[in-house]
Amino acid sequence: MARRNVRALWKAKLEGRLPPPEMPAALLRPKQTAATTGAVLPVRTNFAGRVLGIDPSLRGTGLSLVEIAGGRQPVVLLSRTVKVPPKHDMAYCLGEIFRAVAAVLRDHAVDHVALEKTIFVQNVSTAQILGAARGAAIAAAALAEKPVFEYPPLRVKQAVVGVGRASKEQMARTVMALVGHGRPLGFDEADATGVALCHAFTWRG
Repeated sequence: MARRNVRALWKAKLEGRLPPPEMPAALLRPKQTAATTGAVLPVRTNFAGRVLGIDPSLRGTGLSLVEIAGGRQPVVLLSRTVKVPPKHDMAYCLGEIFRAVAAVLRDHAVDHVALEKTIFVQNVSTAQILGAARGAAIAAAALAEKPVFEYPPLRVKQAVVGVGRASKEQMARTVMALVGHGRPLGFDEADATGVALCHAFTWRG
């Protein structure tokens, strides 16, 4: 019986005798937009200000403070590598990273902090070490109440160089071409600058 009813419905539909289904009331109401409601929608803007870029590493963390202003070239205001000799243990290294980041945030006006995110490592031990270094830097930024943003290495290279598999040499050359800086940047400082530039190029507030 049910099968005959279905067949009858299909026959009526094909013959044009089936009335159109009723549309839900929600679909019949006009779409609400800023023009119809008078609401002010949020406007996403490009970044302008100072970004502290950080390339975390236990014995060679790169730091770079980059200023972004409309209409001119990005400028590196400060760059350094937090180098810790092998004779010191991990706890000492983490303290040095924390102190270095905290000092920059204390002595300079910084709007955002951007770090390179660890995506792939060869073993668990390396992942723990890199995670600890990142944690020390993030803790310093958190205590200074600065917004923290993280970017995968692939995204940083794509945003700055345009190639996700760019080498450290390519990254350093491109960064130096993009920023106004008085001296060549080491690889760790160039990577930190690249993270800051990635944030400035891709962030929308």
